[in-house]
Amino acid sequence: MCNNPAMVHRVAVVVLNHFAPLDLGVPGQVFWAAETASGEKLYEVVTCSEGRVPVRCGAGYSVLPDHDLDVLDSADTVLVPGIHAGRALRDGTISDTLRRALQGRPRTMSICTGSYVLAAAGLLDGRPATTHWREAARFARLFPQVKLDPDVLFVDDGDVLTSAGVASGMDLCLHVIRRDHGSEVANRTARRCVMPPWREGGQAQYIDRPLPYGDGGGTAATRDWMLAHLDAPLDLNALAGHARMSVRTFTRRFREETGMSPARWLNGQRVQHARRLLETTDLGVEEVSRRAGFRSAVSLRQHLHAAVGVAPLAYRHTFRRT
Repeated sequence: MCNNPAMVHRVAVVVLNHFAPLDLGVPGQVFWAAETASGEKLYEVVTCSEGRVPVRCGAGYSVLPDHDLDVLDSADTVLVPGIHAGRALRDGTISDTLRRALQGRPRTMSICTGSYVLAAAGLLDGRPATTHWREAARFARLFPQVKLDPDVLFVDDGDVLTSAGVASGMDLCLHVIRRDHGSEVANRTARRCVMPPWREGGQAQYIDRPLPYGDGGGTAATRDWMLAHLDAPLDLNALAGHARMSVRTFTRRFREETGMSPARWLNGQRVQHARRLLETTDLGVEEVSRRAGFRSAVSLRQHLHAAVGVAPLAYRHTFRRT
């Protein structure tokens, strides 16, 4: 529920010394771009620091937030950007003032090494979380009580969400917009920000070859073809044949370019398509299953529950926006 009396969801960004500059800009850009179909803003983003003092980054400049930590009392979501140095990274501690300020909030998020701050506040104890892959080993040593998954883009654990590097912070913000307002608003926001509308949170953080091969031997064209034929029975032989590769070569190159197997990528796209249909149409679950490429409504229920934790009709009831 929104704490803001104007019913605009307030996101409070907590800025610490040694902040990552782009991480700080992500929430202000992505949440700012989220609007209703009539152009009304859905989020307000404010920044704060402990004592409302200037905070400095490693890029040679400082910022002066408009607010002290008291603004967190009126926030619906609290977000901590990544940091490149400081107590949280060095020894896993933060000030008592910051720890108290972060606890008990409706929803708390982090980008990159901002997860160190959430962990130091005790918000991740016994919970799944992620951080930037380069900092994962140190994180695990400092916070053994956290169920760290260093291989994913982001982790949504309900009221606490963590993400990996800069781009995955954008993915997480877009995921939250989709969770709050549905796919239509999230896709419109993605277009406004010129970013992919959806990347699975469980996708690998880093991959050997993030772009298709320059010799035309990549799998991008086949991925586009898969998206246009989600309702068809697509097996590896058919996909490799479309790409004019052997199954072994296709599987290897697909994983290099996407960070996951063809089957996992395809299932993720089918779940996403089913979510859009549930949010934007009145189609029955059986028809949604067919159009999304699942064998049956039971199969859709299993995959949707694995992705978002609810059944199709419960998802429609929760996320459908009139």
